[in-house]
Amino acid sequence: MGLHPAVPTQAGDMGAITVLPSLLSADFTRLGDEIARCEAAGARRLHVDVMDGHFVPNLTIGPFIVEAMRRCTKLPLDVHLMITDPVRYARDYRNAGADAITIHVEAVGPRDMSKAIEAVRATGAQVGLAFNPDTDPALWFAHLALVDLAMFMTVYPGFGGQPFIPQVRPRVRATRAAFPRLAIQVDGGINRETVPQVIADGADRLVTGNAFFKDPDPAGFLRWAESSPRTLP
Repeated sequence: MGLHPAVPTQAGDMGAITVLPSLLSADFTRLGDEIARCEAAGARRLHVDVMDGHFVPNLTIGPFIVEAMRRCTKLPLDVHLMITDPVRYARDYRNAGADAITIHVEAVGPRDMSKAIEAVRATGAQVGLAFNPDTDPALWFAHLALVDLAMFMTVYPGFGGQPFIPQVRPRVRATRAAFPRLAIQVDGGINRETVPQVIADGADRLVTGNAFFKDPDPAGFLRWAESSPRTLP
């Protein structure tokens, strides 16, 4: 299925801003066309939200849907596992076509986190750690040194369309200060108002759902976001 090899992102610098259209906001009755629209707009990565109805109060995408997405595109698939037992299913999603797999620290816990990171890494995928809005990332800094991506939920996970939670911003800034080369991703309420804020905080990957798919000019939105300055005006 043309899986991409895992390339540790901490080996490089912060690099260019990257917008990741969240396919949860796509029209699933024409998923192939929606993915093609992302590619035509200039997207370089795609975000896939997986929810199990237990860790979060919603149920979404299984491995067979990711496999269908993989057949539609060669773009890297960034799979976010909002599920209770992410390690159990990580290889299934990797085999389906995931290039990066992000797991929640709240689902794994500190005792098992090192083994969980090793298990996801063993699948050949890049590894990310996700943080809910109320979770202090500083408690997990030792583990962030071992992964490719830190992802901050700027809404409470489970449903799209929620308002951005600004209290997460200092945590993004603190993580960027501690990890200058780590890829830092934000997910939730990312739109024309909040894009400049999170970029100024140090985020370099922006997951956007409705802000991308409902914009009358998705390509224009993507170009604007990816060219935004790293400091607030």
